[in-house]
Amino acid sequence: MTTEKLQKILEIGIALSEEKDYNRLLEQILSDVMWLTNCDAGTLYLKTGDYLNFKIMRNDTMKTYQGGDGEAVDLPPVPISSGTVSGLAALTEQTICIDDVWNCREYDLSGPIQYDKITHYHSQSMLVVPMKNRRGEISGVLQLINAQNEAKETIPFAKDCVRLVESVASQAAVAIQNMEYLTAIKGLFHSFVQVMSTAIDERTPYNATHTRNMVRYGERFVDYLNQKQTDAGEEVLFGPERKEEFLMSVWFHDIGKLVTPLEIMNKAARLTPQEMKDIQYRFETMRLRLKIQLLEQKLSEEDYSTGIARMEEGEKLIFRANEAGFLPDETLAEIERLAEYTCPENPKKHWLTEDELHRLQIRKGTLTGEERQIMEEHVKITRKLLSEIEFPKQYEHVIRWASSHHEYINGTGYPEHISGEAVPYEVRILTILDIYDALTADDRPYKPGMPAEKALSILQAMAEKEGKLDIALTRQFIESRSWDNAKEA
Repeated sequence: MTTEKLQKILEIGIALSEEKDYNRLLEQILSDVMWLTNCDAGTLYLKTGDYLNFKIMRNDTMKTYQGGDGEAVDLPPVPISSGTVSGLAALTEQTICIDDVWNCREYDLSGPIQYDKITHYHSQSMLVVPMKNRRGEISGVLQLINAQNEAKETIPFAKDCVRLVESVASQAAVAIQNMEYLTAIKGLFHSFVQVMSTAIDERTPYNATHTRNMVRYGERFVDYLNQKQTDAGEEVLFGPERKEEFLMSVWFHDIGKLVTPLEIMNKAARLTPQEMKDIQYRFETMRLRLKIQLLEQKLSEEDYSTGIARMEEGEKLIFRANEAGFLPDETLAEIERLAEYTCPENPKKHWLTEDELHRLQIRKGTLTGEERQIMEEHVKITRKLLSEIEFPKQYEHVIRWASSHHEYINGTGYPEHISGEAVPYEVRILTILDIYDALTADDRPYKPGMPAEKALSILQAMAEKEGKLDIALTRQFIESRSWDNAKEA
């Protein structure tokens, strides 16, 4: 064994442990063993159930290469049985080395011979090595064909090469197993994230698709930003890991709403249903009192009609104001005057209680200042909950990004009121996505969804006039049309 090959073995071991891309790992395994044995062709199979699936095939003489970058090899799987040499190697968990395929009587080599007849290739020497992981299970098979000497003449596989390939096969099996473990753990983690996000969204019918929509917008917008960079001949802004970390923060951004009281999250109007019932009962009682006063001749017909009309107008005003998305000054003034009226039977009792008046004077939305403060607490709870998760290094920014999606670059956001460069780039994007979906959502209790173009004009005003959003990113989001058909995707 040459010093060069020993050095290569060390390099292979290091490379296999460091490779993070599954497809490149498989390509590297086959490439390395072909280099070590100086062979002309090779196939890497992976075991699934009772079959070996073709993953990568390479033949230098025929200049063919299939299976790279995860491309599927269009060949049927090989049964793990004595019917083929690769299946037999997996079945017996033993290395098979053949010096002359066409003249071998020990194994069934009809498959390679038939393949040679079709392709006019000549398989002569063959080495088939099972890959066994740390649990002692067969994870795949390496099949190498036609070892060559320096003169490019086909020769048998040397014994020292067989041991080298067995060594690499063992390392490769462990590397594949490790990567499959990581993939499984990662898949489990992603499933957990999406389950938690679904639990948040479906906790209330008024937030059913918010996070999923944001993830769709976010993925498209990030791809758009990357394409802009590529078109300009510059490095992409979001590589695979940064993109995944950003989308993870989107999935998690509202996790704090798990503990937000439903009576606040589901509040469709300024007054609670019970408060509306109380008001309706109060007005009905006042009408009856007026009727009694009329019958007792304590009230004129004109005063009775005037009183009834005023009550009906007042009740309509309350209903209208209760469910309006926004109350102008005129309406607020009408409500103020309404609250000054008193009940016919008790001059000290007003048409509206102080608490009802307080709720009906909410200018925008349905929440009082106290309720809004409780709602805003969800970002602090998001940070608290996510801090209990031991995120791997590749997700180290998720906690900060997810819990900062209500921060504005002019410092008027919450909870920390950070501003300028202190607001991370990813948070600026997340905030735009969150606001856009909130504006266009048609499942919110306090307002109907608005058309996309109107929502975009609001985003633009928040960026260019109010200084809350990143101007460049807002313009790029508008240009990207990342929301087009995203809700149906």
